[in-house]
Amino acid sequence: MKHQPVLESHDPIYALATPYGRSALAVLRVSGEGCLEVLAAAFSRPSSLADCAGNTLLYGRIYDRSAAPAGELAATPERNAHAKTIDEVMLAVYRAPKSYTGEDSVEIMCHGSPAGIERIVGVLADLGMRPAEAGEFTRRAFLGGKLDLTQAEAIQELVEAETGTAHALALNRLSGGLSRRIESAKQRVLDLTAAVAIQLDYAEEDTGLVELPVGEVEALQSELQVLADSFQIGRVFREGASIALAGRTNAGKSSLFNLLLREDRAIVSAEAGTTRDYLEARLDIEGVPVRLIDTAGLRLSESEIESEGMRRSRQLMENVDLVLYLVDSAEGPNDEDRALIADLQTEGRCVVVYTKRDLLPDSYSASQQHLVFQHHAGSQQPAGSQQQEAPTLVSSVSGEGLGDLHAVLVRRLVPGEHTDTEAVVIDSRRHRDLLLQAVAALNDVQSGLAAGTALDLVAVDLQEALQSLGEITGEVASSEILERMFGSFCVGK
Repeated sequence: MKHQPVLESHDPIYALATPYGRSALAVLRVSGEGCLEVLAAAFSRPSSLADCAGNTLLYGRIYDRSAAPAGELAATPERNAHAKTIDEVMLAVYRAPKSYTGEDSVEIMCHGSPAGIERIVGVLADLGMRPAEAGEFTRRAFLGGKLDLTQAEAIQELVEAETGTAHALALNRLSGGLSRRIESAKQRVLDLTAAVAIQLDYAEEDTGLVELPVGEVEALQSELQVLADSFQIGRVFREGASIALAGRTNAGKSSLFNLLLREDRAIVSAEAGTTRDYLEARLDIEGVPVRLIDTAGLRLSESEIESEGMRRSRQLMENVDLVLYLVDSAEGPNDEDRALIADLQTEGRCVVVYTKRDLLPDSYSASQQHLVFQHHAGSQQPAGSQQQEAPTLVSSVSGEGLGDLHAVLVRRLVPGEHTDTEAVVIDSRRHRDLLLQAVAALNDVQSGLAAGTALDLVAVDLQEALQSLGEITGEVASSEILERMFGSFCVGK
């Protein structure tokens, strides 16, 4: 029977905190009221554990007491002939409230044998502990006031971070960077609310004229909008960006794919149509996690298999964040290339890359290449298209131009100067939506003050802004929201 989650539960729980599988060490976490005394019954030094001070390491053995007669369960394990050693362990002991969860807790460090781990888990279950639910350790930490909701979410973001930049941004949020920004905004809304309350509660002749800081409303609204807009940056670092390599057959897609990955993943051949299906790999481009896709070359073909590969290529090009459209430097683009490039540039999703730079004369500059591209593309740009940027010139043989390509990709995927790891950037849709609600409420405040709306209605809008900001940090949070959020965590967190 599935355990029904109880938000305020403090019963002893356990979970494996490290990946399941063979390893040098594994860590199992235990937390909850009385967990040290319960675990002591299976530890070789029971009194040492039960009376242990916090922030202490203990060495000993975990015993399997399942074969011991009931009357001998209170006996010292090492003197019990029925007790069988499962593993030698180190216990890291934490006492409430100075622990991750705020409760008494133990981390059991054992050898990373899957068989040994399962036997220890069996002992914990036999002792009456229950398996932790997904995210229950962090949920208890939040409910115990050890961290707010933005910091709790940052813990999972740290676990999922794929690049150093994503990790640093999540660590900034865990350290309270976002919490402090939200708290500051809440205090400013409270100050505005107080100014309105004075006007409502006291006659003007008693208090004098109290000026409502309209400029402060506008400034706060602008700052929260900027923070909400940072989601576009945070999303890229958390979820990653998808980039497809496209172009005619033999344009150098597979060679560039291998160069970006720095390994031979794709087959490179002078024979056209070598890539029949797409290849996919993940990589880190200047701190941005990227899903790179090498697609089949585009050309007319009577081969059913090759045609299917090209159909998939076109479908992929419609669903990625960015398309690197490759053009052979010596041949230039044909009519189909120009049409595809024009469509993609209209959508703002195209970076034109001229390949095989090593086959051009050494004196051939990027500016000259741009002039050739303009000649091939024609002088007329499609209506609504963005101004064409100079194509990037790359050699997959020598690697020349790879740094320039990286810079272009980062600039297109992460617009603006937002790669500073000390910056406060949000990557949660929940945060963005709540910030936008606060911005909308402040906009109503600003409009109401300008139009002379009754102050009691303005006060309602200010309370709406305060409510939205409070939901971000978890001051205002329903059990349904908490269950949904912590349910996405891994079990050991």
